Amino acid sequence: MKNMNWIANYTEQSDFILVGIFSQSNHPALLCVVIFVIFLMALTGNGVLILLIHFDAHLHSPMYFFISQLSLMDVMYISVTVPKMVIDQVMGINKISAPECGIQMFLYVTLAGSEFFFLAAMAYDRYVAICYPLHYPVLMSHKVCLLLASGCWFLGSVDGFMLTPITMMFPFCKSREIHHFFCEVPAVMKLSCSDTSLYETLMYLCCVLMLLIPVTVISSSYFFILLTIHRMNSAEGRKKAFATCSSHMTVVILFYGAAMYTYMLPNSYHTPEKDMVVSVFYTILTPVLNPLIYSLRNKDVMGALKKVLNMGPAFQETIK
Repeated sequence: MKNMNWIANYTEQSDFILVGIFSQSNHPALLCVVIFVIFLMALTGNGVLILLIHFDAHLHSPMYFFISQLSLMDVMYISVTVPKMVIDQVMGINKISAPECGIQMFLYVTLAGSEFFFLAAMAYDRYVAICYPLHYPVLMSHKVCLLLASGCWFLGSVDGFMLTPITMMFPFCKSREIHHFFCEVPAVMKLSCSDTSLYETLMYLCCVLMLLIPVTVISSSYFFILLTIHRMNSAEGRKKAFATCSSHMTVVILFYGAAMYTYMLPNSYHTPEKDMVVSVFYTILTPVLNPLIYSLRNKDVMGALKKVLNMGPAFQETIK
C-alpha cells in the first residue's frame, strides 16, 4: 500500500502546472472563446489555402508549393498549443505530465525551427524568380523544391531532438508551475534546481545559428532582388516584383522579430507576462495572419478562390 502511495505521489509530483494566460485575465471565459475562434479561423484559412494550391493548376508553382508547406506548418503549429489550453480551461485542469510536456516541446521547437528555414527557402525562390527568370524552371524544379522542403523539415527536427531531451533531463526540484501556456524551453528551464548557465549559453548559440543562417539567406536574396528591381525599366515589372516580395517580408518580420525577442534577448529583458504576450503573438496570431497576408495580397490566390465560389451556384444548377 505504501508503495502504491509513493507511486501516486511521485506521479503527482512529476506533473507540471501550466499557469497559462487565463489566470492573468479578468475575463478568462471570454478570452477562451476568443482564442478558440482564432484557432478555428487559423485552421479554416490555412486549410482553404492548402486546398486551393493543391487543386488549382495555376497555383502549381514553387512559390505556392512553399506557401502550402508554410500553411501546413501553421496548422500544426497552432494545434500543438491551443487545443490543450482551451480544453484545460473548460475542464478546469492545468496539469501536464512530463512526457506530454516533452512531446509538446519537441513539436513546437521542430516546427519553429523548420519555419525559420522555410522562410529562407521562400526568399531564395523569389530571388531566383526575379533575378534569373529564364533559368527559374531549372533552378527551382519540382525535385529541387522537394529537396529544399525536406531539408527544412530535417533541420527543424534536429533542433527539436537537440533541445528537448537535454531540457527534460534536468532535475526540477523547484516549483512545478510553468509560467506559460505551453512547455516552451526557456519557461521550463526556469524550474530547474541545477546550474543551467552552460546549457543556456549553448542554447543561445544554437538559436543564434538557427536564426543567423536563414536571416543571411533572406538578407542576401532581398539585397539582390532590390538591385534587380532598381534596374528594371518597366514600372509594371517593378510593381509586380514588389507585390510578390512584400507579403513574404511581412511574414518574415513578424515571425523573426518575435523569435529574436524570445531566444536572443538577455533574461533581464524577460518577464513571464511579456513572454506569454509575445508567444501568443507568434504561436496563435501569426498562423491566422499568414493566410490573410498571402491571399488578400495575391491576385492568383484570390482568383482561384473566386473561381471555387462561382462553381458553387453552377454546381447547384447542374443538380437541379
